[in-house]
Amino acid sequence: MKFEVLFPHLDERQRRLLMGAEARILGHGGVRAVARAAKVSETTVRKGVAELESGEGPLGRVRKSGGGRKRAADLDPGLR
Repeated sequence: MKFEVLFPHLDERQRRLLMGAEARILGHGGVRAVARAAKVSETTVRKGVAELESGEGPLGRVRKSGGGRKRAADLDPGLR
């Protein structure tokens, strides 16, 4: 219930961090319990735990750079 209420207001990274924090609070078996409660994969929760433990600060962006489709002009120089 808690995740359903909060998730619409959070971006991807914030969701992972929230789930990671919940999993750490629960201790052993927390990753599985949080994954089931939030209806996400255990890998996603583990990634959130890892991000919390790494101590990285805010990145200023949600996704890593370089993702998405490449521009057609970059792939085919004849289009320029």
